[in-house]
Amino acid sequence: MAGPAETTAGERRRKRRGPATPDAALRRMTPTPGFQPNPGRLKMFTYRPDGGGRGRPLVVVLHGCGQRAEAFARQAGWLSLADRHGFVVVAAEQSAGNNPNRCFNWFEPKDTSRGQGEAASIAAMVAHALKTEGADPERVFVTGLSAGGAMTAAMLAAYPDVFAAGAVVAGLPYGVAKGMLGAIGAMQGGGGHSPGELGDLVRGAASEFRRLPRIAIWHGEADHTVRPRNGADLASQWIDAHGLSPEGGVSEGRPGWTRTVWHGPGSDRATIELNLVPGLGHGVPLAAAGQGGLGTAGPYMLEAGISSSMEIARFWGLADGAVAPAVAEPADAARPTPHVVGDQAKAGLSAHIPSGVRRVIAKALKRAGLRR
Repeated sequence: MAGPAETTAGERRRKRRGPATPDAALRRMTPTPGFQPNPGRLKMFTYRPDGGGRGRPLVVVLHGCGQRAEAFARQAGWLSLADRHGFVVVAAEQSAGNNPNRCFNWFEPKDTSRGQGEAASIAAMVAHALKTEGADPERVFVTGLSAGGAMTAAMLAAYPDVFAAGAVVAGLPYGVAKGMLGAIGAMQGGGGHSPGELGDLVRGAASEFRRLPRIAIWHGEADHTVRPRNGADLASQWIDAHGLSPEGGVSEGRPGWTRTVWHGPGSDRATIELNLVPGLGHGVPLAAAGQGGLGTAGPYMLEAGISSSMEIARFWGLADGAVAPAVAEPADAARPTPHVVGDQAKAGLSAHIPSGVRRVIAKALKRAGLRR
């Protein structure tokens, strides 16, 4: 789900990165064929870090179009994070028989509804891992890129009893497309539903369950494949589903990106995070370069000096509050400074950020001196 220009830029970034570390080259996931049921005909892979026992967290990762499960988990840094923090990783893999481009079918209700198709297969992978790995059922998380990000949103909506939280990278709101033509329209447009309509899609997915998962959202402001409006709509969807106010968020300009956070009533943990990265195209933001880098840059795995995977693990409570220790080189477009974040918000965010969210960001940037 990326254009030629973004692929070329990703290749240039990949050539600039340093050699892979020896441990990254040795890590492997184990094919896990025994899970049932599998109505979506997906493959399952499992990674077990050394030195852990039962009761560990479980992270499910969903690749983007054309990617392989193990390669995505490794390149995004999830296997390294599993080694550092002791959680189990399960990766689902799509086949060309299900989708010619090996995209998860996030736009097909028969694959995103509870108990059906690919969504049921991914839920069965979780059940299998909980049984065979002894993972903690209260600490199950899911994340994905692009089509995998949209499928992540579907899993959070359809299985709120399974997942404590999730993270969507360059994805779309749940239920906004039906069929391929609808998917293309949603990717390039967005904004066709009100917050209430978007929230209703989540509320109707598994209405018998009251608990809703927490969610972190990451999107590049220069994403021309899945337009940034979709990230904002995804935030609006879950703000409404959780019954929160769009203007109740707290926003700050961080080095290289803008983060806006909403908390549930009486909670000291963020319920929703919206992370917007100026200058970033379609892919996972990485801090892979330099000593201590995390992940491997390549097509759709974009060196940005920001480790979204580490930040997501922090949001889930699987890592401490520190960002990845890498000191990365700038991406092709100059790496934004906090002041550039402010200029970007002033000049371009209004085109696709809902008004309530936009006001929160603008006030925070003004307080920080990044905007007049």
